[in-house]
Amino acid sequence: MHFIYVSLIIVLATLVLVFTFQNLELVTVAFLNAQITLPRAAMIAVIYFMGMLTGGIVTAAVKSWIRGASRK
Repeated sequence: MHFIYVSLIIVLATLVLVFTFQNLELVTVAFLNAQITLPRAAMIAVIYFMGMLTGGIVTAAVKSWIRGASRK
């Protein structure tokens, strides 16, 4: 079983490296007066983690509201 986990980690790491090296061109995102230029792979990673953060916050808020409503 350990061999399967190590193999999956190696395959996943290889895919991430290939994705990163194929997306090195710079992209610029502008929002209001702010502007940021990053490699495409880094921009995708930043947007992904921002989505995880906001999704986690919304999920926690909804769970809190449900718990609060059920206590009354």
